[in-house]
This record gives sequence, structure tokens and C-alpha cells, in this order.
Amino acid sequence: MKVMLLAAGEGRRLWPLTKQVPKPLLPIGTTTLIERWLDRFAMAGFDDFVVNTWHLGEQVRSRLGDGSDRGVRIAYSPEPTLLETGGGIRHALPLLGEDDFVVISSDTLSDFDPAGLPERLPGGVCGHLVLVNNPPFHPEGDFALDGTGRICEHGQRLTYSGIGVYSPRLFDGAPTGAFKLRLLMDRAIAAGEFTGEHYSGFWLDVGTPERYQAAQRYPGSAEADP
Repeated sequence: MKVMLLAAGEGRRLWPLTKQVPKPLLPIGTTTLIERWLDRFAMAGFDDFVVNTWHLGEQVRSRLGDGSDRGVRIAYSPEPTLLETGGGIRHALPLLGEDDFVVISSDTLSDFDPAGLPERLPGGVCGHLVLVNNPPFHPEGDFALDGTGRICEHGQRLTYSGIGVYSPRLFDGAPTGAFKLRLLMDRAIAAGEFTGEHYSGFWLDVGTPERYQAAQRYPGSAEADP
């Protein structure tokens, strides 16, 4: 199963830190945000990665290379303009292939173990989301889980972690250009085509200077490997 690491955004809420350095390359201890995820997935047995780029994308490519130094393969999906999450994944589909794939927001920090993700989505399901406890900056959450493990809109809501498994089928009929992934997710969730799981361990969206400072205090941040 391939893994797509999202790395195209500008990270404007983190300016001036991200004016000269792309957000996924912000240092966390002796490594960077995106490399922590790359290494964590590699340790779990994943070896085929796709990275989308736009803002300062050459820095990302220069830092990660082709992955051979880690024993993995990395392909790049440069975007002509910033395509947002949905458009960025759709643009990368030729590199992701015809099988289910993982998507991870590389500007998050977590000790989530990707080895537990489903290796294949069951029939009639086009997405599986990892949900976390609602952080203080997002108390209303995003989605709920029903008693069968399906994602739904009503119930005790949790926050989408930015970690998910998707089928290329989700993007059938998707618009071209820039669009939010939520556009496709809402349609499929309403049709009962998304499953999910609740992860209650450490997770942090590194989206502001204050949260970036908090990431530096995370106990594992001083280590090169997660």
C-alpha cells in the first residue's frame, strides 16, 4: 500500500517560520515533521511513498531525495498551483495507482502506529479515517462513529487526525483543479461508505507558533527516530 505525505501548503499561520522553510521541514529535535512520519511508516513496513509539493517544494525534494537512503521509494507530485487536499490527491492519482492508499498530513505530530491501519478497504467502503479526541482549538470535532464503526455526522464527535486510507474510487467524478477533500468525504459518508477508528494517544496539529512550541516539548521530539 502506498502512502501519500501531504506537503504542499504554505503554512501561513506559522509565518515568518514558513516563509523560507516549508512547514513539513520544520525541525522537531534532530529531524523534521515530514521525516518523522516517513520513518514511522517505514518502520511499520511501508516502502512506497508519494509526496505532493508546491510551496518551496524543491527544499522538500532536496531533503528527502528518492528515499534510497532509507530503503524506500519516494515519488513527487508537484502541483502547478496549490490544489488543496482534494485536488492534490486527485492530481497524484497516476502515481498512487489503482489500489487503496494512505494519506497523512505531514504537519501533524503523533505516536500513532500505522501498522494497525487496514491493509485493504472492504467492499462498499471508500475511506477509513483515524479520529482523535477534540483538541482545545477544535472542540466541535468533525465526525462521529456509530456502533458498527461507520463514520457518521451525528453523535459524539471527534476530530479527523489527517490520517486516512482511501480508495481511488472516492475520486470518481471529482472536479478538476483545487478543491477540499471534505467535498468528496461528505458525499461518501452520507452513503455509509466510510469507516473509522478512535485513537486516544498523543496527537498534535502543528498549525500555529504556539503549537509548534508545544511540539518541541513532546517527549519524543529530541529523538531522531519516533
